[in-house]
Amino acid sequence: MKKIKAIIFDAYGTLFDVNSAAAKCKEKLGSKWEGFANAWRTTQLEYTWLRSLMKKHKDFWQVTEDSLDKSMKVFGIESSLKNELLNLYKILSPYPEVKSVLTNLKEKKFKLAILSNGTPKLLEELVRSNNLNNLFDDLFSVEEVEIYKPDSKVYDLPIKKYKIKPEEITFLSANTWDVSGGGNYGYNSVWVNRNKSHFDNLDYYPKNEIGNLTQLLDIVKT
Repeated sequence: MKKIKAIIFDAYGTLFDVNSAAAKCKEKLGSKWEGFANAWRTTQLEYTWLRSLMKKHKDFWQVTEDSLDKSMKVFGIESSLKNELLNLYKILSPYPEVKSVLTNLKEKKFKLAILSNGTPKLLEELVRSNNLNNLFDDLFSVEEVEIYKPDSKVYDLPIKKYKIKPEEITFLSANTWDVSGGGNYGYNSVWVNRNKSHFDNLDYYPKNEIGNLTQLLDIVKT
C-alpha cells in the first residue's frame, strides 16, 4: 500500500483480547468461562448497535457494565465477581505481537492511532497499563460524536483531525462489521482474522486479510 499517511487500529478484539478479563477469572468461573466471555462481548456489541439505532447513547463503560450484568444472570455467575471482572476489563491484555509491530511501524514514521467505541478514559488506561501509550499519536473515541461504529461520523474523526483522504488511511479491525464500516467509508480496511472466521455480507470485502498484526508489516512496505 502506497501513499498511506496513517495506520489506525480498532482496539477491542484487534489490539486487545476481549476475553482476557474472563480468562484471568477462569478458576472462579469454571468451565463456562469462555461461553460467558463470548456472551458478554456479543451482548456488549448488540447494545452499542441498538443504542445507536434508538438514539439512546450511553458511553462504552456503561454499556460494558450493562452487558456484564445480563451475561452474569444468564450464566448464573455470582455478583461478587462483578467488580473484579470490570477492573480486569480496564486492563485487557494485548495480543502477543502488538507491541513489537507498533514499535516497528513507529520507527518507520507512520502516524498511528486507535479508533474505538471505548471512552477516552478507558482507552488511556488500556494503553498506559500495557506500556503502549508512547506509540500512538491519537486515541479517537466515539464519545466525540456520541454514536457507535459503524456510523460514518466515527470514521470521520481521523479525517477531520489529519486533513487527509480516507484512502490514505489503513484501518485494521478484527470485527467484520467494523472492517466493512471503514471500507465502505473509503478506508483501506484490513481484516485481522485471528479465529479463521467467515466474512459478513455487507457490500464490502477487504483486499487484505491477515491472521495477526505481524503480517501488516508486509502490507505496508513501501
